[in-house]
Order: sequence, then C-alpha cells, then structure tokens
Amino acid sequence: ALETRDLVALKSNQIQALTTAQLSAGLTTAQFASLTTAQVAALTTNQVANGLTTNHIVALTTNQAGALTTAQASSLTTSQASALETVDLASMKTNQIAALTTNQIANGLSTNQIVALTTAQAAALTTAQTAALTTNQVAALETRDLVALKSNQIQALTTAQISAGLTTAQVAALTTAQVAALTTSQVVNGLSTNQIIALTTAQAAALTTAQATSLTTQQVAAIETADLAAMKTNQIAALTTNQVANGLTTNQIVALSSAQVAALTTAQAAALTTNQVGALETRDLVALKSQQIQALSTTQISAGLTTAQVAALTTAQVAALTTNQVTNGLSTNQIVALTTAQAASLTTAQASSLSTQQVAAIETADLAAMKTNQIAALTTNQVANGLTTNQIVGLTSAQVAALTTAQAAALTTNQVGALETRDLVALKSNQIQALSTTQISAGLTTAQVAALTTAQVAALTTNQV
Repeated sequence: ALETRDLVALKSNQIQALTTAQLSAGLTTAQFASLTTAQVAALTTNQVANGLTTNHIVALTTNQAGALTTAQASSLTTSQASALETVDLASMKTNQIAALTTNQIANGLSTNQIVALTTAQAAALTTAQTAALTTNQVAALETRDLVALKSNQIQALTTAQISAGLTTAQVAALTTAQVAALTTSQVVNGLSTNQIIALTTAQAAALTTAQATSLTTQQVAAIETADLAAMKTNQIAALTTNQVANGLTTNQIVALSSAQVAALTTAQAAALTTNQVGALETRDLVALKSQQIQALSTTQISAGLTTAQVAALTTAQVAALTTNQVTNGLSTNQIVALTTAQAASLTTAQASSLSTQQVAAIETADLAAMKTNQIAALTTNQVANGLTTNQIVGLTSAQVAALTTAQAAALTTNQVGALETRDLVALKSNQIQALSTTQISAGLTTAQVAALTTAQVAALTTNQV
C-alpha cells in the first residue's frame, strides 16, 4: 500500500530489511519500477535471487538494469536472466555482462537476448562465457558482435560451437586476425567443408602454415580455386605430401599460380599424381626449377606429362632431366614431341642413355639440330639399331664428319647406302678406313663410290680395295 513518494523515501538499510516474501508477494511491479537506482543497487543478492519474481525483472527500467551490481547480476537465476528485456540487457555495463555465470549464459540468455547484446558487451565476454555459449547462441551472434571477439575468445570456442554453431555467413564475416587465431584443432575438427568453401580469399591467405598443414584432405579439396590461388607461397609449400596428392583436385592444380608451383618442395612435386601433373598449365610447368623437375618419377613423366607439356618444357628443364628420367620416363611419343631446341639441349649423357626405340623416334629435323658432340656421344648400338635410314639422310655433313670410327664401323649396309653424297664426302680418312669390306661392297652404291674424293679413295686400305 506504500505510495511511490513514500516508497522512494526508504533508505538503503530499510530496503535491505525487507524480507524476500515482502518483495515477492508485497511489492508490485509498478512499485518496483519506481525504485531509485540506488535502492535497486542496495538490494542484497539473496533479495535479488529469492525475492524478485520474473515479473519484477521484466518491470526493470533500463536505468535500474544498468544500476545492478556485478554481485547482483551474477546472483540472478536462469529464469530471471531470461526475463531480462532485450533493451534492459543492452543497457547493462560490460562488467555486469562479464559477471554473469556460465550457467546464466548457457541456460538463461535466449537467442533474442544474444542478438540484443552490444558489440562492447560481446567483446567483454570472458573466455569461459564464450565457451559456454550454446550452438544456437553462437549462431545468433550478429556480425558486428562476432567480429568484435578477441583472439582469446575465438580460441575459447569449442569445435562443436564452430562446426554446428557458426553459419557459413558468420565464417565468411570473421576478420583475418580471427581466422589466424584459430587453433589447429579448431581448424581440423571444427571447420566443416562448407565452412571452408565459405572462406574469403583474404581469409584463406591469412591461414598460418600450421593451420594449412592441419587441414584434412577433404578440407583441402573444399578450398575454392580463387581462395587457393590467393594463398601465399609459404602456405602452399607447407602442405603435406598427403594433402597434395590426395587433397588437391585437378581444378585446384590448374588454379595454382606460377609462383605457387615454383614454391612446391621436391617432396611435394614427387607426390603429385599423374592426373595432377597433366593438369599443370604451361605457365606453371615452365616455372618448375631443375630440382623439382628431377624430383618427378618416371611414371609422372611418362603417364603424366602430355606431349604438349613436354614440348613446352624449357631447354634448361630438358637438360636437367636425369638419364633415368630420359630413358625410362620419356615415351616415344614424347620424344617425337621434342622441339629442335630441346633436342639440341640434351646433354651427351642423356643422348647416350636413349633406348634404340627412342633414338628412332627423334624427328629428322630435331636430329639434324643436334650438336656434333651429341651425335658423337651415341653408342654403336644406338647408331646401328636406332637410327633409321631417313634419319641418316637427315644428318648434316658436320654430324657425319663427327662420327667416331666405332660409330662409322657400326653403320649397317642400309645406313651406309643412305648417306647422301654431301655427307659421304665429309668422311675423314680414318672414318673411311673404319668401314668394313661388307659395308663397302654391300653398302656403297656405285654412285656413292664415284662420288668419293681422290683423298678418300687413296685412304682405302688394301684389304678394303
């Protein structure tokens, strides 16, 4: 029955003398709403928790809500906490919000109340409070509030809160600093493939190398091509061989920049599948360094590289191939695909390592472009059983003149008969003398004999004659 003028005249000690029954059953909501902020602040935690009804809490004014002490705030029951009107909750100070218990947070605050929190209030949540949020509450965080969370608050989120709480829109709204703050456990066990897809290019580029290496192969495969292309070279180089071989799709391989491809470790290069090797764009393929090229297996070369890719290799890359890669890696079709410049860049060791089938596959224009020391490096087996008569015809005079006496002696009769006059007359005396009587009698045509120089005829041994 106390009138408002009389009620507000009560001093703090008089307010504190009221029993919980007097408050709950005697004080009307209108009377409660008329209390001064000092009177509200004077209530004991027992009076608050056991004397105020949810109707009293609903009746709180924004000023009264803001006047609650941190002790009073933390003494509220979950029912009282849920009864706080959104406008009253939003008027509370950050230290009042921070004083709420994890039980009040998780079991008291509704999603509407979470939405009503101010950015400052969200930023004031303790790590324990952050970890206590339900997945529905996490999903209710507005973008402005979510991005206000500090690194330690982000790290306090459980993997369940991340995977089942954060929406893809919320993930995409996280700041790069927040993304970088995620623990490897949160990344690998928290982020779903849909959330990985939702990452922005800036967020993908913000991942730490530790986070990048913690991704599952499914997560790696979910990275959008634009995001992958935005990642730094050290992030790409940090990926495990398993992530490279079993995570990256061929579309992702296509999307890699030349700088990223050049940053691959030799172990990563060796881990590429044949499909991945085949997916490398020319601009990226030619960015590979010598040690990366040498890291490729013979299977990656033979079954992975297309003829177009082989033809696109730089002369330095071709020269960097090991003899094993040349002999057991390059198919005859790939040998055919070599350009004249590439053929001319083969080392003498590479040339002498070619199989007879590979030698026979060299195009005549490419063979003619080879240096004399490359021709001289061929084995007698390569000469006799590899070179075709068309290739013999295609040899230059300088190349024929560079043949060793052993190579000259290894020529078949058909090969000898295929020597053009210009090339035949380029043979030196020791080369002429290296020819067997069979090569002369069954190989040289009468036209060829007639074309020999007088010096060459004079060089013939008596046995050859």
